[in-house]
Amino acid sequence: MSIRRTFLVFGATGQTDKHFISLALNDGHHVRVLARDPAKLDSTIPNLEIHQGSITDPPDLDRLVDGADFVVSLLGDAQLQKTQKINTTFVRNLVPAMRRHGVSRFLYQAGGLSAPPNRRLSPALWAIRNTIARGHIGQHEDNEAVMRYLAEDAMDIEWMVHRAGIGSDGPSKGVLERSSRKVSIATFRDCAAHNYRLLSDPTAVHTCDLSSYRK
Repeated sequence: MSIRRTFLVFGATGQTDKHFISLALNDGHHVRVLARDPAKLDSTIPNLEIHQGSITDPPDLDRLVDGADFVVSLLGDAQLQKTQKINTTFVRNLVPAMRRHGVSRFLYQAGGLSAPPNRRLSPALWAIRNTIARGHIGQHEDNEAVMRYLAEDAMDIEWMVHRAGIGSDGPSKGVLERSSRKVSIATFRDCAAHNYRLLSDPTAVHTCDLSSYRK
């Protein structure tokens, strides 16, 4: 990405988000974020534009989307998503705003235990989802509803979904690559780097792939 771009990032104070924002800023891009608590971000950083707000208190999406080149959603609230599909509601409002402002490229990060449209999880992933990860089923169902909406009603948008297997923070463990079957438990920084690369990959458009470390 040699040309200076504007990234609009939702979920800016999360673990993956901070690494993604750093990558974009270090490459000389402009980053616009929506943050519930702007105090968690350094407002003195050049090219970082901070807007206070939350997706559960509908923000002015036209104002946020206007002038953006890429829109990135790294959202997740396990507690709220137990009972509400907050991401689905948000994306259903976001996509029309993108259309109004001619913004096409959209990356949505879901979990590796969320099944893509019209496909089933592998038996191993299904077992994990319904046992040790059962407390996050609401998040996966919300992610699945987002993916169905994108696949059924937003094919005019250049969307891509990264079904990430996020484990913890820490140093890089390598380079993640798209995979239709294999998923690696990755660090936040490696997931962020993968997301950053995906936005420039035209072959990733309209895919809902997992990611695994390159061997």
